[in-house]
Amino acid sequence: MSFAISKGAPVTFKNFLIVTLAAVSYLLASYFLVGFKSDQIVLIGIFYTLFYASEVTRKFVLGFSIFIVYWIIFDYMKAFPNYNYKAVHLSELYNFEKHLFGIKQAGTIVTPNEYWRIHGTTFLDILTGLFYLCWIPVPLGFAAYLFFTRKREFLYFSLTFVLVNLLGFVVYYTYPAAPPWYIQYHGFHFFKATPGNTAGLSKFDAYFGISLFKDIYSKGSNVFAAMPSLHSSYPLIVVYYGLKNKLGWANIFFITVTVGIWFAAVYTSHHYLLDVLAGITTAALGIALFNLIVTKSRVINGWLNRYEAIIQ
Repeated sequence: MSFAISKGAPVTFKNFLIVTLAAVSYLLASYFLVGFKSDQIVLIGIFYTLFYASEVTRKFVLGFSIFIVYWIIFDYMKAFPNYNYKAVHLSELYNFEKHLFGIKQAGTIVTPNEYWRIHGTTFLDILTGLFYLCWIPVPLGFAAYLFFTRKREFLYFSLTFVLVNLLGFVVYYTYPAAPPWYIQYHGFHFFKATPGNTAGLSKFDAYFGISLFKDIYSKGSNVFAAMPSLHSSYPLIVVYYGLKNKLGWANIFFITVTVGIWFAAVYTSHHYLLDVLAGITTAALGIALFNLIVTKSRVINGWLNRYEAIIQ
């Protein structure tokens, strides 16, 4: 038995059941872990639409399921706050940041975050906001490009992206750390119910009269997950695969965005320089580890061959 779809191969009843059971399981798990949200229905709606629309869109959404799995894991972290397992580090990073990268200001030493909070400009408010907006569309846009041009590289990039995130999540739970803006607003006192904050990005929202960053950070999984800065990791993965695939002038754009995001992370008080350096290290480690796994593991390569055949 099959269900005909326009301009594509039929979808078997078995596949229909698998997709439906996966959707129901996701909704049930989400309900018990993080509660029901309209975003969950939107995600399922997008998946169903692409899965049944055509053969091309079905392969596309099956390929991007790697990112969907990542997003679900990230969302479910809300059910397991890292501060329930380890003490949150509040003063250590701040003092170490000041020790290593402190800047003289009015007779005292301040962190780079504090320096830019004093010396920020409207131009930098807008520029850093634009750079910070790139951390989602640039990696996903790059992944889409690889999907349609280099399927194997698409899988390598996507799985490296997830591996880097998992490494970052491990650090989140072993070393919970407050971002700079938390110290600016709350000092060295721990308040576990603290909601996400746009910090310096609020100036971008205010300039344009919107609530873009406010809406984004209201959905964050954990305030105390500043170390490492995965925002700093993502564009570096793009740069690596851009250089690996010899994308020419596009790599200039990727490198510019990467450096811009690194600066924006500090300028907007979302991360210390230490967080950014840790994010860079995490990306480098994840890339090296993935390359090692692909080189050594026949099992992984066999799985990649089967996955590539499905989305080819």
